[in-house]
Amino acid sequence: MSVPVDKPAARTATRGEAAGVTSRAAVVRVATELFSATGYRGTSIARVAKSAGLSQSGLLHHFPSKTALLTAVLEARDAEDTRFLHQGGDHLPLGWAAFTAIEALVARNTTRPELVGLFVRVTAEATDPRHPAHQWTRSHYAAVSRWLTEAIHSGQSSGEIRADAPVVTLVRTTIAVLDGLQQQWMLDPETVSMTEEFGAFVDAVKHRWSADPASPAPDS
Repeated sequence: MSVPVDKPAARTATRGEAAGVTSRAAVVRVATELFSATGYRGTSIARVAKSAGLSQSGLLHHFPSKTALLTAVLEARDAEDTRFLHQGGDHLPLGWAAFTAIEALVARNTTRPELVGLFVRVTAEATDPRHPAHQWTRSHYAAVSRWLTEAIHSGQSSGEIRADAPVVTLVRTTIAVLDGLQQQWMLDPETVSMTEEFGAFVDAVKHRWSADPASPAPDS
């Protein structure tokens, strides 16, 4: 049995602490834009500091290395997407609702080219095991795969997704379509519509693998 403890009283941040939070957030925003444009290797701490209006030593006060800065940028990206996908609830959506949530995220990403560029460039660089974002990239794909696998299994259990749906193939194909569309959109945003193309993919998947309530489940 756990022992209840009193919740610590909230402490008002000092003016200096508040300024530090604001400064860190500004650096993360600038670094996101620069990593998106030139990648991790093409972005220097000096350039980030200049763009953020800080001295290099001032930036290093908040982030002691470029790796620490990249970590903060990726964590901020993850936190923002996670809040959006949870849709105000405690759990990620499951079943076809997971695919609907991803459609909404894709539409939202068309308004955030700096985050799409960040993901496309950094994950491409991070295929190199020596890259500081290599483990983050592996963990990212593992987490997305687990969620989509759980989502499809949940849909099969609830009867909205066919029991014979190829779970592994659907998961990998969905991730591949997402990544491919992001890269093509970065190259030609005027011609490629991530929202329409991913929506068409989801419609096709649902048409193929939605369970027909009037039909008996296939023999296992």
